[in-house]
Amino acid sequence: MPLSFFDFLRQMANNFVLSGTVLLILAVLLVNGWTDAPNAIAGVVATGALPFRTAVLLAAVCNFLGVLCVTSVNASVAETVYSIAAFGGGTKAALTALCAAMVAIILWAGLAWFFGIPTSESHALVAGISGAAVALENSFSCIRWDCWAKVILGLILSSAAGFWVGRWACRQLKSVKASASTLRFAQLPGAAIASFLHGAQDGQKFIGVFLLGTALARGRADEETFLIPLWLMVLCALFMALGTLIGGRRIIETVGQDMVTLGPREGLAADLGNIFCLFGATLMGLPVSTTHTRTCALLGAGTTSGTRTDWRVAGRIILAWVLTFPGCMAIGYWMTRVFLAV
Repeated sequence: MPLSFFDFLRQMANNFVLSGTVLLILAVLLVNGWTDAPNAIAGVVATGALPFRTAVLLAAVCNFLGVLCVTSVNASVAETVYSIAAFGGGTKAALTALCAAMVAIILWAGLAWFFGIPTSESHALVAGISGAAVALENSFSCIRWDCWAKVILGLILSSAAGFWVGRWACRQLKSVKASASTLRFAQLPGAAIASFLHGAQDGQKFIGVFLLGTALARGRADEETFLIPLWLMVLCALFMALGTLIGGRRIIETVGQDMVTLGPREGLAADLGNIFCLFGATLMGLPVSTTHTRTCALLGAGTTSGTRTDWRVAGRIILAWVLTFPGCMAIGYWMTRVFLAV
């Protein structure tokens, strides 16, 4: 039977560490909507298909619907995050470690936003949680490597496929005789679907963390059943949508203007590449980074069209991607050590 909302509130009232963990998870959801979701609307803003605020509102609504609709029928992404690592050391220590992992993700995302670099909160999430679990166990034996394999497979497939489909779509669109205004109009459903799929992917990941926190609070991290209550889907969807409404203009400028110069044709091709990869990954239950997928699709479309591509900016972004796994794992590890010592 799924956890009721009132039982959840009772757990929070009786467990100070769980309350802190929940607040931090909600904060990470806000950060995700703020720094990650804007990638889905980078194309429509960069090409002038939609003004920034209208695009942000569209993304917020579609993120909300994505979390709600897809999680109801397929929660395999949430299950992967839930099972990424085993937490030992007792209830209080496990929740403290999870709390430290959330702090690590917020620090990493805030640093990336300051420099205008789109990093993956999804990968920061699995790395931070894994680092925290290792700090508890003093061993990597707590890591579920089969779940990590899904993350790495999703990273490789989504990045390669995003770039390839972006290039292919741009080539196909070159032969289409359509005005710039028509192509801009065609970007609107593309941005909406991309935002919907972002919610479907990233919303599930944080639902998985919520369920992990409540299970640890009850001392039952190894539950075989995986039931997601409706209220939790709504809560995660609302906070992600709220984070999206805060904005994210700096991220959009980096990927949609500084990295590549986009016209309506390239913007539409990037949308198609992003949608294809996110839809396929969600169907397969692979937790992928919407940031990686979108950025690679933009690069694929931009390099094919012959428009300006700044590979120095692209290199900075890729370097941040590479550093996310060891960086967030290390921060999660040391934050856990500090929290447990305090």
